[in-house]
Amino acid sequence: MTDCTQCIVRNRAICAGLEPDELKALGQIGRKQRVIKGQTVVWEGDDSVVVANVIEGVLKVSMSMSDGREQIVGIVFSSDFIGRPFGQQSPYTVTALTDAELCIFSRSTFDSFARQHPELEHKLLRRTLKELDRAHEWMLLLGKKTATERIATLLLEMSVRLGETGCTADNNGLDAFELPLDRQQIGDVLGLTIETVSRQLSRLKADGVIYLPDRRTVSIRDRGRLQDLAAAA
Repeated sequence: MTDCTQCIVRNRAICAGLEPDELKALGQIGRKQRVIKGQTVVWEGDDSVVVANVIEGVLKVSMSMSDGREQIVGIVFSSDFIGRPFGQQSPYTVTALTDAELCIFSRSTFDSFARQHPELEHKLLRRTLKELDRAHEWMLLLGKKTATERIATLLLEMSVRLGETGCTADNNGLDAFELPLDRQQIGDVLGLTIETVSRQLSRLKADGVIYLPDRRTVSIRDRGRLQDLAAAA
């Protein structure tokens, strides 16, 4: 793989904090891979053979029931990490929602590298704790927030995460962006029907909070009000 110091997410990815010689060694065991929208990178229940940093693009993390029904349990953005280090089997499926670029490592090789580099192991632990915190927040969203509050929360998160495309994160968020999820997928993520999702988006548009020039593009017109709606619970 090319020099990791040239990676556009090097300051935000899990390998941030490694010394130059460590980054060079990491680059020698990884490879870049382009994936197209709809392509599955990791399959639920399969052996955990790869892990990866997301360089660009958006992917969904999903789990399936025995009858084939799918639940989206997470959305992955640039600088996020996918895969199960130190695990033998993948508990979920990871599929590209957009065209994406990944920095892929053999899971066993990455595990060996992490054991030899405490800073990387520390980042893995911090990532695990962050995901646990996010799971708790999502339990609050699904358990207590209204449909309007859920939609507002998701739009704000998309605004911020889709704006994180370089070495530094823009915490202010994008004022206009294209949703990587369709209405059905939004409903799946938020525990809402597709009809409720459509009604809530239309209501936010009618109230002047957002503008929807088409079914995928969102323009935030009143961020303060959207934040108030997201925090109402």
